[in-house]
Amino acid sequence: MKKYLILLLLASPAYLASAQDYKTPYLTKSLVADNVKTVFVNTSGGSISVKGGEEPRIEVYITGNNNRDLSKDEIKKRLEEDYSLDISVHDGELHATAKQKHNINNWRKSLSIGFRVYVNKATSTNLNTSGGSISIANLTGNQNFETSGGSLSINGVAGLIKGETSGGSISVANSSKDIDLQTSGGSITASNCQGHLKLETSGGSLKLQDLKGYVKAETSGGSVSGNNIDGELIAGTSGGSVNLMAVAGSVNATTSAGSIHVQMTRVDKYVKIDGDSGHIDLQLPGKQGYNLDVRGDRVSMASTGTFEGQKDKEHVVGKVNGGGSSVEVRGDGSVNVSY
Repeated sequence: MKKYLILLLLASPAYLASAQDYKTPYLTKSLVADNVKTVFVNTSGGSISVKGGEEPRIEVYITGNNNRDLSKDEIKKRLEEDYSLDISVHDGELHATAKQKHNINNWRKSLSIGFRVYVNKATSTNLNTSGGSISIANLTGNQNFETSGGSLSINGVAGLIKGETSGGSISVANSSKDIDLQTSGGSITASNCQGHLKLETSGGSLKLQDLKGYVKAETSGGSVSGNNIDGELIAGTSGGSVNLMAVAGSVNATTSAGSIHVQMTRVDKYVKIDGDSGHIDLQLPGKQGYNLDVRGDRVSMASTGTFEGQKDKEHVVGKVNGGGSSVEVRGDGSVNVSY
């Protein structure tokens, strides 16, 4: 077992940086000889970053409250008095923990302790911070991470990805396989991803770009916009509009308080649209066959191919081009279907 007690190392000048900020690490420890496959990081007041594909090492960044500059002697003193700071490596597992020993009555003496970890690409993570952002990049494996007060950033990650924040935005790009991301207070941006995606926010917008696979994206307090999505898309909001362009596959789009615009370049099994308020615009490929069930306060239907069924002011039910994919639209406002 290789165990590194950082409080013992702090006295060594080889581990001390000349400036205590987030540009220069307070402590750096090589992980080249440890063959780390799993990273566990837990800190109560700083950010966490894990990146694959670089020289294996861990860096510790420490600042005073509100990013106040502190001397290395002052940081060392506060660590010894108020914090438990430990790094250990055993059987390919890296554990890095920073936590308060007791309640600090004077908040001015609190520290922000962050970690940046560089490992091999084939590494899994389990990360937790109550007061900072989390960033992971260029990794494969299982990734689990959570913060109560910061943003999440995921880039170039393949595997099982599960992340949650209670107070920040989420950005995921160039990632794949199984992605589950949630925030209670920010927007979500997803781009150039594929696989099974579940994206959920209670207080922000959703922006989707260049996605492929199964995508479920829901918000309780913002708009949903998407472009160039191939697969099955379920997109819903309770407080905004839905705007989806260049969608190929199947789509289920809903809103309780806004308009819906959907442009399909290919329809597979179904299109289902439900809008409680606002108008609905749906554009379909003209040469396909559909089973239509379109209802609204006022329905406008463009002509294409052959139609068999019933049309009137408030609903259109029937088959286009002999029937085929299911198209179901429900709206309390005007509904416009074009080809």
